[in-house]
Amino acid sequence: MEVLVLGPGCKKCVLTYNAITKVVEETGAEVTLRKVEDIVEIMKYNVMSTPAVVVNGEVMVKGHVPSETEIKQMLNI
Repeated sequence: MEVLVLGPGCKKCVLTYNAITKVVEETGAEVTLRKVEDIVEIMKYNVMSTPAVVVNGEVMVKGHVPSETEIKQMLNI
């Protein structure tokens, strides 16, 4: 499973990346996690507010830091 955190490196983007990392480490889920800070690549997903989370090519979260429960639901764990 590929998970992307889209954002310019702001505090909320960092919090989102860290929260997903924590859930993945705790659950042992097989996830490839990547931060995307390039605005051109972010715009390819039609995202206007960050942070955004993309799971296997589908935008799942826009504009807020997801809770651990939300992250688990997105990752189906």
